[in-house]
Amino acid sequence: MRITRPVLSVTAVAALALGSATALAAPASAAPNTTPEKVCGSGYKTVNSAAVGSRGTVYLTYNAANGKNCVATIRSTPGTATDMSAWIYVPDTEAYDEDYGRYTSYAGPTYVYGKAHCVDWGGSIGNVTVNVTGSNCAKLTENRTTTTR
Repeated sequence: MRITRPVLSVTAVAALALGSATALAAPASAAPNTTPEKVCGSGYKTVNSAAVGSRGTVYLTYNAANGKNCVATIRSTPGTATDMSAWIYVPDTEAYDEDYGRYTSYAGPTYVYGKAHCVDWGGSIGNVTVNVTGSNCAKLTENRTTTTR
C-alpha cells in the first residue's frame, strides 16, 4: 500500500498533538511538588510534623549547622489558592516568624534560632489550624491542638 507524503504529515501532526496534550495534562490527584526540606533549604531535616486535618501537614525542621528551626505547611493536593499559614515562636527568646497568605501548594518558610530551646509552631490550611507548644525539648511535654473554624 502506498501512502502519500501529505497523509503521513497529517497523521504525524495529529499524533504529535495528541501526545503533547497527554504529556501536559495534570493527573487528577496531583501529589505535592515539594518537601519541607526543599521549602526550608539545604541542611534542614524534618524533626516533627502534625497533620492539618486531611488537607496537608505542617512540618518542623532543624538545621544543626546554623541552629535554626524552620516551619512549612504543605498541602496534600495542590490546587486553587487558599488561606494558608506557617509560624514558629521561641518563648525563651521571643523570636517569632510567620507566613500567611493565599497559596496553591505551601506556606513558609519561617525561621527562628532555636538551638537548645523549646519551640511553639503550627500552621493552617483553609479553616483547619494546628498549634504545637512546648515542642522538641526535654523539659516539657508537647501539647497539640487542632481547630476547625
